[in-house]
Amino acid sequence: MTAAPTVAGTGDRAGAGAASARGPVRPDRSSRRRSRGTVVVYAILLGFVVLYLYPFLVQVVTSFKTDTEAVASPLSLVPQTWTTAAYERLFLRSDFPLWFTNSVVVTVCVTLGRVFIDSLAGYALARLHFRGRGVVFALLVAVMAVPGVVLLIPKFLVLNQLGIYDSYAGLIIPLLADAAGIFIMKNFFESIPRSVEEAARIDGAGTFRTYWSIVLPMATPALVTLVILSFQGSWNELSHFIVAAQSPELATLTKGVAGLAAGGLGQGSQFPLKLGAAALMTVPVAILFFVFQRRIMNTVTGAVKE
Repeated sequence: MTAAPTVAGTGDRAGAGAASARGPVRPDRSSRRRSRGTVVVYAILLGFVVLYLYPFLVQVVTSFKTDTEAVASPLSLVPQTWTTAAYERLFLRSDFPLWFTNSVVVTVCVTLGRVFIDSLAGYALARLHFRGRGVVFALLVAVMAVPGVVLLIPKFLVLNQLGIYDSYAGLIIPLLADAAGIFIMKNFFESIPRSVEEAARIDGAGTFRTYWSIVLPMATPALVTLVILSFQGSWNELSHFIVAAQSPELATLTKGVAGLAAGGLGQGSQFPLKLGAAALMTVPVAILFFVFQRRIMNTVTGAVKE
């Protein structure tokens, strides 16, 4: 009765010893294929990253070259002579500081106004019941389908008729409302539970109070998304600024840089000057995106306890 366990134990030890003698178990073919597939995917993604970043690197590096070197070796990433002459000329001998100031003023006003108006209109379309709401929403979607260039001439005529052409009001007011922003806010407000608003109304809050103090703080992810889109759109806007103003004192950064690209500061290629201005123009939008990218369109959680 006692011999069997001993034999079994001896057999187990012998099997374990044989297994250890054969070495570690090799991964099967499917695991090796998955590893190779992962390496190939990452290699392709790395190639796309390099392809995407290379023009931007060329732009930044060229801004530190001399005019002669920029023409002789435009794609080189290592300048033979590093110089900040392009940036000195931009800030000291051009209207670049004025363009930058005008863009900051217009962009901040447009972003704040668009966030407020779009969120207010989106809440009205999502929660308020009034006659013609479906028609208003249909027109809103129709406006999103109209190319902006089609509206340039009517926009100029309206601004001129209202007497705000060639002024800050003409630059800012037409950009304060955006159909896409209203659409985003409407969809997000519809995802918020109605029980939150019902509880606020039971406590005596009115419609605007419910929107401002209860619903709007819960829509922070959508608001962050709208802030980024509004800032980027108004910062990079060009066509509207062309038809809204002609005074050099009201030129924005996009309009000024477009003039530089057309040779507005003299003869020659002036590649370092133009690319330096373009590089500086991308800095505010890049900073804003990297600061708020994690909060773009997150889901609403913790609003109501079930």
